[in-house]
Amino acid sequence: MNLAILSCAPKSYSTQRLKIAAKERGHECNIINTMRCAIDFSSNEPDLQYRGEPIQDYDAIIPRIGASITYFGTAVVRQFEQMDIYTPNTSNGILNSRDKLRATQILSRHDIGIPATTFVRDRKDVKAAIERVGGAPVIIKLLEGTQGIGVILAPDQKVAESIIETLHSTNQNVLIQNFISESKGRDIRAFVVGDRVVAAMRRTAQGDEFRSNCHRGAEAKSITLPKEFEQAAIRSAQIMGLKVAGVDMLEGKDGPLVIEINSSPGLEGIEKASKLDIAGSIIDYISNQVAFPELDVRQRLTVSTGYGVAELLVKEDSHLIGTTLRDSGLRENDITVLTLHHGTEVVPNPKDLRILEANDRLLCFGKLEAMRSMIPKRKPRRPKVKPLSKDNLPE
Repeated sequence: MNLAILSCAPKSYSTQRLKIAAKERGHECNIINTMRCAIDFSSNEPDLQYRGEPIQDYDAIIPRIGASITYFGTAVVRQFEQMDIYTPNTSNGILNSRDKLRATQILSRHDIGIPATTFVRDRKDVKAAIERVGGAPVIIKLLEGTQGIGVILAPDQKVAESIIETLHSTNQNVLIQNFISESKGRDIRAFVVGDRVVAAMRRTAQGDEFRSNCHRGAEAKSITLPKEFEQAAIRSAQIMGLKVAGVDMLEGKDGPLVIEINSSPGLEGIEKASKLDIAGSIIDYISNQVAFPELDVRQRLTVSTGYGVAELLVKEDSHLIGTTLRDSGLRENDITVLTLHHGTEVVPNPKDLRILEANDRLLCFGKLEAMRSMIPKRKPRRPKVKPLSKDNLPE
């Protein structure tokens, strides 16, 4: 495999570990400075120049795109995608995770546990926003920031309002988030590669520091993740469109709360804490994908008019719960179940006697009209009606 690592920090621990792991496995590996790439539209096919020369014929890339070069970096990754060069983290995946507002919107749509969060821009709405997330103390987050930079703990409402007003005055957009007191100064980093968590660590801040980033001196210890935390980490990375990700979670009283998904997670802290070859896991995963790439199932299997691929969810109130696939009526409706997902369990070509359970997800091929009739209708949203007052009268 001919591999390129996109990095503006060629001597950093993570970049060097990835290069060493690739070399140890017999792969060709070069480090490319992302900012020296030039996107070329002068030819008939998508092309890239590097330091004035046409880019080499790579099989795959590993993007290590820093926050400061997100726009240009993701454009370069997108161009590699146009050239049919494999990347574990797509340009869209990187953009999704890098913008905290966008990431929160996506996760909340997919029933991933997150701290109560709100986003407002008018100073008149700040007080009500703080009350909606549970009141002070609150966490105030800049939409773009890494390693704990731009994360502020406001101890009371007046301080919170003052901080938010100041940030808004400098054209900064911020999220207002519930402070999870039971997890103060402590979080979990799960390192996801492909469809599994390859390592996890608990990071504990030192002293009065509430941010548990390793760059701020937090102590890191390897842990075995409870199943619900593992599932939350894997699903979050998949929803973002990332195959390599560091998923940060708080230990809430009701379970895992995802606070950030990092598309360029550092390797030093997790490798030292776990004593595992995380870089090697990444290289092995990419090598397998290059050798046996994932297909776009929807495009490959839509071979006849009226037929296609769809995912059906077994809702908690579904009549299918407790029935076998044979008795479910799917086959009679010309629907074939290709894969059954139950939590982190994946069952390809499940047997007829498999009993369906709540929240099973069925990847099916068959008549689109029949499958469409099995998808529950969305419940209409009923807006909360609030009496008009001086503060919410239309202008």
